[in-house]
Amino acid sequence: MVDVTSDDAVQPADSPSVRVGVDASPDPRPGADRSAEGDRAAAPAWSGGTLIPGSGVADLTDRDALMGLALAEARAALATQDVPVGAIVLDAVGRVIGRGRNRREADGDPTAHAELLAVREAAATLGQWRLEGCTLVVTLEPCAMCAGALVLARLPTLVIGASDPKAGACGSVLNVVQEPRLNHRVDVETGVRAQECGEELRAFFRARRRGGASA
Repeated sequence: MVDVTSDDAVQPADSPSVRVGVDASPDPRPGADRSAEGDRAAAPAWSGGTLIPGSGVADLTDRDALMGLALAEARAALATQDVPVGAIVLDAVGRVIGRGRNRREADGDPTAHAELLAVREAAATLGQWRLEGCTLVVTLEPCAMCAGALVLARLPTLVIGASDPKAGACGSVLNVVQEPRLNHRVDVETGVRAQECGEELRAFFRARRRGGASA
């Protein structure tokens, strides 16, 4: 997650979502389902999502629905005056095993980005640091810190809503997740519900400017 302080800082894709990167097919290691803790439980686990009938898991092929889950997290960040960025991690069978939303203002923590919080919760759910077989869905292109964490977690698949041409590290400014000198590369899909994801951010910063608050 990064600061987006002007309308032109978010670049929604006009075209349908695009996949870039390498084919990743690690051995899936599904983890047990776990409830969100604390005030994050207020965001419904499947709000805006699509369930496979009778299975209790999400349809991993329905990227729009998965982004809806991340958008629900992003909107919940508004309650603490945090920048509305949200993320979820799903295991290989489609269970949400980690959720996060920007909590820098709420926690006074410069590293409390949506992606990092979702990755930490997913690792705790699985009981291991490797997120093999998992998919992270996030409303805004990750920054360098978060992109590095995804490489370290061995995450195979990343789904992005809006791109960030000022600080994005998954193809916009840098491409940390597909850096050939690193020991892992992430398969990336961009532009999923990009206009909607970008508008959440633009509306937030328009309101802050009207109120005279600094980002």
